[in-house]
Amino acid sequence: MKRTLTIAVLLMLTFVGMAQNNTKDMKTVYDFSLNDKSGNEVSLSQYKGKVLLIVNTATGCGFTPQYEDLEAMYHSLKDKGLEILDVPCNQFGHQAPGTDAEIKEFCTLKFGADFPQFKKSDVNGANELPLYTWLKSRKPCLGGYDAKLAAVMEKLYNEANPEPRKKDDIQWNFTKFLINRNGEVIARFEPTVDMKEVEKQVEAALAE
Repeated sequence: MKRTLTIAVLLMLTFVGMAQNNTKDMKTVYDFSLNDKSGNEVSLSQYKGKVLLIVNTATGCGFTPQYEDLEAMYHSLKDKGLEILDVPCNQFGHQAPGTDAEIKEFCTLKFGADFPQFKKSDVNGANELPLYTWLKSRKPCLGGYDAKLAAVMEKLYNEANPEPRKKDDIQWNFTKFLINRNGEVIARFEPTVDMKEVEKQVEAALAE
């Protein structure tokens, strides 16, 4: 019995290690896919040649009003090659509790958001999207939170998840990754970064 369990554990660890190595071997964002709200797989290769801003979002967060800034940016820069990819996530204080349909309806009615929105998913932990494993490996967290806010975020996160965040994990809703036209990660913005600074760097990427 012990030998059987040992073999099973070794096989599981081998599988996990292979999965992590496979993610590390991915060179561009085009090697990944996301599921749409209906569960259909969407290859990110369809965005080749575009500048992407990938954002994990929530409908009940203090940063949720950033949807308004994101929508304005999208309409201003879409014709120049910008796409914003919205990945709702409920890991941060359970602030995205609705169904995918409810989340879409909220974002459309309240903010007029019409950029692509994907299926609600985990961005940290055992069930995190492979895309996010790769994004975090390319651009680590640089902090930028004051001590009081960081403590509140940690408390809410730990109450909502079985394991604490790792150093370079997504710290909160509305973390953003900027992808250039070659599919490479060129910047990470914590949600506290001013949206004017985000837009400035998006425009610079579009101009390259």
